Amino acid sequence: MPVSLYVDGSRWRQHLRAAAAAYPGIVPVAKGNGYGFTVGRLARRAQWLGADTLAVGTYAEVDDVRQRFSGDVLVMEPWRPSRPDIPYDSRLVHTVGRLEDLAALGDRGDHPRVVIEALTSMHRHGLSADALASVGRSPYGVRLEGHALHLPLGTGHVSEVEHWLARCPADRWYVSHLSDTELAMMRDVHRDIDVRPRVGTSLWLGDRGALDVRATVLDAHPVRRGERVGYRQRRLPRSGTVLVVSGGTAHGIGLQAPPAAATARQRAAAVAQGGLDAVGRALSPYVVDGRQRWFVEPPHMQVSMIFLPVGCAVPRVGDEVELQVRFTTTAFDAIHIS
Repeated sequence: MPVSLYVDGSRWRQHLRAAAAAYPGIVPVAKGNGYGFTVGRLARRAQWLGADTLAVGTYAEVDDVRQRFSGDVLVMEPWRPSRPDIPYDSRLVHTVGRLEDLAALGDRGDHPRVVIEALTSMHRHGLSADALASVGRSPYGVRLEGHALHLPLGTGHVSEVEHWLARCPADRWYVSHLSDTELAMMRDVHRDIDVRPRVGTSLWLGDRGALDVRATVLDAHPVRRGERVGYRQRRLPRSGTVLVVSGGTAHGIGLQAPPAAATARQRAAAVAQGGLDAVGRALSPYVVDGRQRWFVEPPHMQVSMIFLPVGCAVPRVGDEVELQVRFTTTAFDAIHIS
């Protein structure tokens, strides 16, 4: 029985239209697990929105979108000479972040389309300001489509953006993680530049109220205090019910990225969570009777066991319970869009 994503289709589509209108020149981003929807499904939605360019994360994702989207496909993974040869495709736009890669790509002789990445304060991929300024408008036998800025999350990017625009003039800039205010300011001050915001999370997941994740109840077992359960045969501290629900590590349940603890409160919460993990206690993402419930033990591959204390309303086998997930790390068995 599945882990399911239910989408209020009318509300979601209304949000997609509003987001596209709020970001003139939007380049929708479809990468990874497609923000939970799959890359192919997002490609069809980008086509429906009328976007002329779709950004993917890696070359491995190109085939998933090429048959579902008729516009240009921008690959944000930097091109490298060591990767398998990619036949020329007039709709494919490469990202380059090193001068030697730009030269190698140009040596192919087929004038591939290229966006050159700037090395922003992210310090991930890209050319320095001096290197980017040296490239020129028609470099190295490639067709230059513009430059790209991949900025950190948050706000306060205006001075960094102005630095790049002043040092490295270009007719078009692809930008990631600029706020609405920063984008509007950039367009107002630089009216001669084609600003192309690459948008993923705030487009596809911007209205969480339209999205509902549910797990199926597979079994329910009354248990007594001190009884051993699960793979690891841990003793239960209280009497109650062990609820077996769909969803495990194969779905991304119980898997998480390192916490981004920026404040003292967040660091304290991370330390407290680590202490609970050390003694085998972990709060699950399953919500039953209005509260998140504790895992009995770490999730299995396709199911999880959670504990319901005495007094909690026990759902029936076949019922569905709420599941709070990180969409970018979750694989759904079924997606229902009304």
